[in-house]
Amino acid sequence: MTGSRHYLTPEGKEELERELQHLKTTRRREVAEKLRRAIREGDLSENFGYTESKREQGMLEGRIRELTAVLDNAEVLEPQSGPTVQLGSTVTVAEPGRDAETYRIVGAKEASPAEGRISNESPLGKALIGHASGDHVEAKTPGGTLHFEILHVE
Repeated sequence: MTGSRHYLTPEGKEELERELQHLKTTRRREVAEKLRRAIREGDLSENFGYTESKREQGMLEGRIRELTAVLDNAEVLEPQSGPTVQLGSTVTVAEPGRDAETYRIVGAKEASPAEGRISNESPLGKALIGHASGDHVEAKTPGGTLHFEILHVE
């Protein structure tokens, strides 16, 4: 993970920073307390609470390392305004016979299609990059080729 760029919107970066802060403070304290309680129970070799607390601690520390690496290698995307779709753009597209949908093109760490954020690495994101309003694009997906018209780029 080290060295690779992670594209984030300003809001996405803030969200990851909040999550990291929460994990380093509140969650670490909670997990440490669970671990202390389990240790007080005695025999650690057959203590499910201890084993589970250690597993939870390992997962927590792994997530902290992951978030730290992402934030250390983050490139913040400012909202783009221009004629062509690029990282940070908001784009409205329509498939023939379907309602228009609006997406923001973001980095993979922030993608959430249900929330209108698609990755620049996704089939649709790749297909849209570099195109402008009025262009017709094809996105090759595992389910087949989809056809879109770009209605608006912000």
